[in-house]
Amino acid sequence: MSLEVKDKTRVRLVFLGAAGVGKTALIRRFLQDTFEAKHRRTVEELHSREYEVGGGGSAKITVEILDTSGSYSFPAMRKLSIQSSDAFALVYAVDDPPSLEAVKSLRDEILEVRADKSPAIVVVGNKTDREAERSVSHKETLATVELDWNHSYVEASAKQNTNVVEVFRELLQQAHLPSRLSPAFRRRRETIPKDSSFRPPMNKTNSCVVS
Repeated sequence: MSLEVKDKTRVRLVFLGAAGVGKTALIRRFLQDTFEAKHRRTVEELHSREYEVGGGGSAKITVEILDTSGSYSFPAMRKLSIQSSDAFALVYAVDDPPSLEAVKSLRDEILEVRADKSPAIVVVGNKTDREAERSVSHKETLATVELDWNHSYVEASAKQNTNVVEVFRELLQQAHLPSRLSPAFRRRRETIPKDSSFRPPMNKTNSCVVS
């Protein structure tokens, strides 16, 4: 990242993945604490929230969350979202092996577009509420993501609200944001907890924690 934390005023997190893996559901659960079982097709939606750095209110950061289409019919739009974002959530469903293959392709595309061998990426295995139908190995995927790719890995369930906040904690850590953010405008369930304690990223050189 070229900007220092103190110079940041806007950070964009982008959610990428195949259709139906739950990108929108994860974002909605985090921002609104709601879950809609019925899948609806997303082309592109941008959510924006303003947070204070620390408690003094002297500095504010706008966190943008970009929800992208799972369709490969929009390559130009996807490329633009990759070029303009600071951290990436690559989402697949634990009961859908082809969606993990899509994550691998998206990672390759990020590496190509950004020409960056250490992009800020969190791989998210969503829909752990379907454990009985799991067809993607947790152990093998964890090894690939953290050891081979050197990215963070989180398994989550938007439906059961499992590890959803952890997904965003990891993204903020990867984007070099402070570990403590408080909302400038308080809304229900739109707060990044002030007592967030990030797990150190696999790439230790990306670690930046400001209290």
